[in-house]
Amino acid sequence: MKINAVAQDANPLTLAAARAEFDADVTYLDTATFGLPPRPSWVALQQALAQWRAGTAEAVAYDLPLAAARSSYAHLVGVDPSVVAVGSQVSVFAGLIAANLPDGSEVLTAAGDFTSILFPFYAQSGRGIRVREVPLDRIADCMTSRTTLVAVSAVQSADGRVADLDALHAASRATGARVLLDTTQAVGWLPVDASRFAYTACGGYKWLLSPRGTAYFTINPTLIGDLTPHYAGWYAGDDPWSSVYGGPLRLASDARRFDVSPAWHAWVAAAPALRLLAQVGTQSLHRHALGLANRFRAGIGLEPGDSAIVSLATGAAAADAMTAARITGSARAGRLRLSFHVCTSDQDADLAADVLRRHVTSSHTATL
Repeated sequence: MKINAVAQDANPLTLAAARAEFDADVTYLDTATFGLPPRPSWVALQQALAQWRAGTAEAVAYDLPLAAARSSYAHLVGVDPSVVAVGSQVSVFAGLIAANLPDGSEVLTAAGDFTSILFPFYAQSGRGIRVREVPLDRIADCMTSRTTLVAVSAVQSADGRVADLDALHAASRATGARVLLDTTQAVGWLPVDASRFAYTACGGYKWLLSPRGTAYFTINPTLIGDLTPHYAGWYAGDDPWSSVYGGPLRLASDARRFDVSPAWHAWVAAAPALRLLAQVGTQSLHRHALGLANRFRAGIGLEPGDSAIVSLATGAAAADAMTAARITGSARAGRLRLSFHVCTSDQDADLAADVLRRHVTSSHTATL
């Protein structure tokens, strides 16, 4: 079996060319729930599934698309692939950090943040781990010398609020507190420099346009030796295919020691999606997504914002109007949530504004 390894290359891709790789039957404004696969991802996955069914698949070949996805992700967040671990879910990596915290540590987080970045730390309460929730816009100010770790999302899932990453970085340096940044709702549209933070974790099935079962973890290289790899398995080995039986412990020396055994087919589809995003480039993706979100905001009478996610208070009539117009969004925290990405066009933003304008008033609108 041959699986195409989608290697990182320098060939740029225009937004128009990238958008042409999507085949949605609706006006899709719900990437914050899950991203749509570009055509190369869909084709690669169908080929891999056919090989699996035919009995011609070879397990070792799945390493190639995984390595390509790891490399493309590293490119997107500005780090070397050697500091990127791969897994299936953000909560696994948050749990890894939580299990390594000293007894009695203070963990600072944003009130109402996504629970995959919270529950692993609350679960450590028996060791005296204390979680302190504060408003997102005060989290940097609330960091003190008593804070061991800050666990926070770069972009809030519920409403799209963007954390002040510069302030987080500065406060971390000033207090010595380490930061675990959940970038699931950020990487793919918001430029993030993962090297500025001790740890970052990102689910791949939203803005990275990949299947569920793909996630990434970055670690400052000076901290690799500080973490006990509690979830180490055969794929964390220095040479995974010779680490399947027996001792002694022989883990990879870099971040791969934190790899979780991969869900193979998910990575087959992830590699082309990550390559597409890397070829478009983080700055172009940011300008496009934020520009469309602000085009929509302007169309319904809102001031510009700083997020590709727009959260609105609407009634049931808005949902019915969206259904009639074949517009897909989602409901989060009692509000309508729309998200704009590479598959979205000016026409999509304008249609959504035309449909929703009459259902939103200034007194029921969140300006992000």
